[in-house]
Amino acid sequence: MSVTPRLPASERRTTIETAAEQLFAQRGYAATRIEDIVAAAGVTKPILYRHFASKKALHLALLQRHREALAAAAIDEYLADAPFAQRLPRILDAWFAYVERSPYAWRLLFCDTTGDPEVQALHRELQARQRESNAVMLIESLPGLPEERIEPLSEVVRSSLTGLALWWLEHPGVPRAVLVDTMLDIVRGLLAQYPPAPA
Repeated sequence: MSVTPRLPASERRTTIETAAEQLFAQRGYAATRIEDIVAAAGVTKPILYRHFASKKALHLALLQRHREALAAAAIDEYLADAPFAQRLPRILDAWFAYVERSPYAWRLLFCDTTGDPEVQALHRELQARQRESNAVMLIESLPGLPEERIEPLSEVVRSSLTGLALWWLEHPGVPRAVLVDTMLDIVRGLLAQYPPAPA
């Protein structure tokens, strides 16, 4: 095994995380050994264990990092000073752009292979966060939407986004614009069923 040149601790940690996320995404959590990670990262086991107490700790750190990155992916577009109808395509494009540049992270976030209760709880938290974000957008765009429909429709949007992104990982030749337009069709179709309340 060739060991990479000495790096600052933060860069060494990033090297380990990058190697681990690719292996976890390609092979699954159970099939990835610590030995595989240190070989891919060009480090020794003691160096890895300086940064992460265990394989599970490394996996959780990756999930938490990418959970925050996904939450921030479209925040600038969401907060822009423009009508929702104008912001929506940009929000979706920013979201799918994150998937495009982070395919390994996406598999980690939405393809749990660990069976670990703590990891599963993190996945459920991510799903809940997405539903909450979707609910805020639905309420903003459709203030007359019946309250009992908000959470189910938020889940429809969440599961559609997730499903399309996972499908895209298996069809990488499809342009991002196609995914954005497809999601726009879904959201606009939902919105058309619930016109805004009269001013």
